Amino acid sequence: MATANTRVSSIGRRARGTSSGRPLTLGTQILLQLICLFLAFTVLYPIAWVVSRSIDPSTLNRPTSLLPEGATLDAYRAVLTQPTTNPVSFARLALNTILLAGGVTVFALAIAVSAAYAFSRLKFPGRAQLMLGVLGVLMLPAVAGIAPLFVLLNRIVIGGFNLRNSLFGVGLAMTSGALPFAIWNLKGYLDTIPKELEEAATIDGATRNQTFLRIVLPLATPVLAVTAFLVFLGGWTEFYLSWQFLTEPKNFTLSMALYNMVGQYAGQTPWSRFTAMALIIALPVAVVYLALQKYIVGGLTVGGVKG
Repeated sequence: MATANTRVSSIGRRARGTSSGRPLTLGTQILLQLICLFLAFTVLYPIAWVVSRSIDPSTLNRPTSLLPEGATLDAYRAVLTQPTTNPVSFARLALNTILLAGGVTVFALAIAVSAAYAFSRLKFPGRAQLMLGVLGVLMLPAVAGIAPLFVLLNRIVIGGFNLRNSLFGVGLAMTSGALPFAIWNLKGYLDTIPKELEEAATIDGATRNQTFLRIVLPLATPVLAVTAFLVFLGGWTEFYLSWQFLTEPKNFTLSMALYNMVGQYAGQTPWSRFTAMALIIALPVAVVYLALQKYIVGGLTVGGVKG
């Protein structure tokens, strides 16, 4: 008992101070604080610069101070009215982006969690080979699939509707790219959920579908939230597929509009409008993260099985 208490005390001292058990000296604490302040400055300064540039009334595309004179929100008003010279409103661009990112998140997550559960719990021929296939696709760069996806979707033409040149076609391409990561991420977490919980539910008369819906999914809420957030983030900021597939301005997304503001024919776009547009695009991602934060940091399976 004394040995165990000594070990616990030693661990506590190491957690509070150095490996020798002594507390950190004043000089070491000051050095660590300075390092943290420097890291915080390197992260926050670019954000502060972008914010200050978005409220700068100057039309010159040059750096400015962090506290511009005559700060105004005119750049935000201009962006929310008409972001680019294309005849597409901000509301339309935002709607397209929400539909694309939200649709990809819902469909990719629904398919991925079912596939991950099958890989985690079921034994079937070819299971290992399929998992290696998922891992192999995950290791490929995303741009590697542009050419085959373009050719495949471009062949599907119904009347005047071309699947490639549509938000639905881009969503299918994005879903195919998001599935390998989602399956692999979910499968690793589902493996940690104790099977005893499902066995107990089966003994009580629950079917496999009921066990999956009522036992596994609630316990997998943290990883579902993380995966949904990452897939949504990828869909919200997605650019290369949309830029290669879409040609009609009515289907453009926010990231495409942001690129148009710095393209070949956008040299006269003020920095204030560009930075305002960038901040507006980044805001929903921050909101989604804050909404899912308690699930991202949670661990609902801890203590689920005794003994």
